[in-house]
Amino acid sequence: MRLSVAFRHAHLSHASIRRSRAGVKVLNSENRRISDNSAVSHPWVREASSTSGTSETVTSFKSHPRKNDGPDIVQRSREELKAIRETNPGLKPTLAIIQAGEDDDLLEVNKKMAGKIGLNVMQICLPRQCTEEEAIEEILRLNEDSRVYGIFLHLPQSFLSKSVRNAIKPQKDVDGVSDLNVGRVVLGDQRDGFASPIAGAVLEMLARHDAPLIGKMAVLVGVEGPLKATLQFLLQNNGMMVQTCQWSSKHLQKQIMDSDVVILLETDHKGLPPTWLRPGVAVINLSSALMEVFTEMFVAVVICQHVVRSSRRWIQEQQYQPWRLHPLKLQPLSPVPSDIEISRAQTPKPISQLAQEVGLLPEELEAYGNTKAKVHLSLLNRLQHQPNGKYVLVAGITPTPLGEGKSTVTIGLVQALSAHLKLNSFACLRQPSQGPTFGVKGGAAGGGYAQVIPMEEFNLHLTGDIHAITAANNLVAAAIDARILHEATQSDKALYSRLVPSVNGVRCFSPIQMARLQRLGINKSDPSDLTPEEVRAFVRLDLDPEKVTWQRVIDTNDRFLRKITVGQANTEKGNARQTQFDIAVASEIMAILALTDGLADMRARLGRMVVGSSRNGQPITADDLGVTGALAVLMKDAIKPTLMQTLEGTPVFVHAGPFANIAHGNSSVLADKLALKLVGEEGFVVTEAGFGADIGMEKFFNIKCRTSGLKPDVVVLVATVRALKMHGGGPNVTAGVPLPKEYISENLQLVADGCSNLKKQIQIAHLFGVPVVVALNAFKTDTQAEIDLVCRIAEASGASAAVQCHHWSRGGRGSVELAQAVKKVASQKNYFQFLYNLQDSVVEKIRTIAQKVYGADDIELSPEAQAKIDYYNQQGFGALPICMAKTHLSLSHMPEKKGVPTGFILPIRDIRASIGAGFIYPLVGTMSTMPGLPTRPCFYDIDLDPVTEEIKGLF
Repeated sequence: MRLSVAFRHAHLSHASIRRSRAGVKVLNSENRRISDNSAVSHPWVREASSTSGTSETVTSFKSHPRKNDGPDIVQRSREELKAIRETNPGLKPTLAIIQAGEDDDLLEVNKKMAGKIGLNVMQICLPRQCTEEEAIEEILRLNEDSRVYGIFLHLPQSFLSKSVRNAIKPQKDVDGVSDLNVGRVVLGDQRDGFASPIAGAVLEMLARHDAPLIGKMAVLVGVEGPLKATLQFLLQNNGMMVQTCQWSSKHLQKQIMDSDVVILLETDHKGLPPTWLRPGVAVINLSSALMEVFTEMFVAVVICQHVVRSSRRWIQEQQYQPWRLHPLKLQPLSPVPSDIEISRAQTPKPISQLAQEVGLLPEELEAYGNTKAKVHLSLLNRLQHQPNGKYVLVAGITPTPLGEGKSTVTIGLVQALSAHLKLNSFACLRQPSQGPTFGVKGGAAGGGYAQVIPMEEFNLHLTGDIHAITAANNLVAAAIDARILHEATQSDKALYSRLVPSVNGVRCFSPIQMARLQRLGINKSDPSDLTPEEVRAFVRLDLDPEKVTWQRVIDTNDRFLRKITVGQANTEKGNARQTQFDIAVASEIMAILALTDGLADMRARLGRMVVGSSRNGQPITADDLGVTGALAVLMKDAIKPTLMQTLEGTPVFVHAGPFANIAHGNSSVLADKLALKLVGEEGFVVTEAGFGADIGMEKFFNIKCRTSGLKPDVVVLVATVRALKMHGGGPNVTAGVPLPKEYISENLQLVADGCSNLKKQIQIAHLFGVPVVVALNAFKTDTQAEIDLVCRIAEASGASAAVQCHHWSRGGRGSVELAQAVKKVASQKNYFQFLYNLQDSVVEKIRTIAQKVYGADDIELSPEAQAKIDYYNQQGFGALPICMAKTHLSLSHMPEKKGVPTGFILPIRDIRASIGAGFIYPLVGTMSTMPGLPTRPCFYDIDLDPVTEEIKGLF
């Protein structure tokens, strides 16, 4: 409840009470006498005594020997704020006062008090006849204002509805009027909230009374709303018994006469009859003008104190928060149900709960439904001084066409670390493309009892990042063809007038056009100042249609888009050309998303993307097309990693999804960096590299770690018995076809021969100075003899440990041994190094990878590839790292060559550059960037129940 408008507009001055024989003397700051022996109907604070039985003498409470608390509170608040600023020098908290009308009295008093402490004061004057909606709108704006740490409502009682009061964020409600803050008082827990300063003033006055309060009876008369609840429970917390009543109550007299303390708020009432007051009763009249003087000053002091405390709590919230993770229980069944049945049988935690458990703040979360959310990059600034956790990479041996379970191992490992070993851990995974989801491979959410849930959301649209990439990529493609058409059909003058139009009689360059002028060496800002030669240089990109390297993309496997002709309509005036579609995750924009470290860096990288060459051989970029800003807008949400959870309720970041055979094949740098801060110094971040270690891991080290500056602590190398048998000479494995008998019955010789591939992948990891733990992903067809053989050979080949894993059938409990091995090895010192220097020539960098990683004797460059290298060197791109585009089914360029091929020359058919992403990618042999659908794609089994809306047959 609020006091009257007159009370709120009263000028605040420092007041004190002095005991005098003549009665009560209330002195203002100038020690001017205001009144003596106030009438019974208007006391501020009074004590009734009876010496004759028929008359009363009004006296004040006896003061404690202590001084008034006001100056002490100011001093403590000033010192507290000074301590806060020692670590946060730019912080100057602001108190926002919302009032109706433009009365400055309250503002001046609060400014004076705030100035003594070191705060700012902001005054928001709403119209005197403003609506509730206007007040709430202003409150919501201040809630999001990072400068404001306290909001004070100086509004008439009629404005202070429940909706208005509860619109204030509780942490900024320094007047203690929101239901949450009142509730905290009721529960006796004010650590995170604020109590009403008016209630505090009452307690302050009662504390000055010599008589103890414990066991005494207090009555609140005419006090309503939040103030009533706050006073009632604060008094009870101080040991008093409290009753409340209205002025109209028929029991009012009895309640007054039974009370030791009477606290009243007068409206139209004239006060209490003196005969109702028993001797010794203390009366506090909240409506008294003299009470207003003390209370207003005390309130101003306490509100400023609350603002300081609010800022201190905010600072504390910004610090790293220990995890309070509550894992979900898992009850594995045998036989193991389908992935989607397992996923649906588990109820995920609300994503807001998971975020809170791992130390994310509410404002850092952008929910997409109840089970996934984007995480804001501001987290990196908040935790910039927090040490990183341990960095674990999951890679694999050369896989079969089915994949060998790296995602499943990754998820099983973090479930074991967090749910069973009680160590903070985060999994960082790529977002799966819908191409394989509806094609042949299926999803990438893991499998069995080691999954990301809900798996159907993970495997389908998620939060729309791939759609954003598709839109951005195709906007560039549309801009390229449109620019070729317009330049072919218009004069320089016509192009210039359309590119730099006159708007309301004013003609000016856009910022991105000014950047192009600067790149051309034209230092002019007025469009009318350009010479005809400068105009021509500005408007003519002169893109050669035969040298456009940018392709359109779609997130579907569609073999008939591998070569198409565009521009065949009559409206395109004969500007047809051959081009193609790539799968969306092959877009350079996807590679940029995975490697960027923030919005500014992403925008710069997008601008540097080379889309083709001019007829005179100059590279044409997205900046030249003028499309960079629009691309950044399309990607502004996609840059935020998506938070999800595993079956056991442990956290997962899903972000970016470049293929490893045609791109660098790793999840985003940003997701890894966010996770490394969140897990804390003793925690673990487990991320996955695509395909075999020779592809995904090599690119993780040479490209991703070079870009991020992060250093891995351990590699988990995933192997399976069936893949090793294939490398040992077993028959080919085809997706969708039953496995040959060699893979489902014991064959130790095939396993032993195939371990040559495992040994080679361990050696590749050691080239970078990183220790290896081998995770043998066990299948039910594996025999114990085969498992033991693999583990012995792995350790003999240099692995720090080799353990079998049963996460698919048991969840995290099936990977506890792996988690313990990773924990042990990650604590050891390693000597991480890159495989080559960036200053090495392009040819030498390619040769180093071919010989040291793949085992080739040498490389062979096609004339086209050599010409491209010469061109890139000429353009200054020669110092970029190398991203080999090679088959994932063999260490060589020949998919049918298993094990460890030797004696081959690696052919480099062509070389391309992703300048925005920051690497050069040689094409080894024939590499398709658009997969095709098989005879029987996965979509045959996928359907939707129209009643329940449940997805059927996903996996």
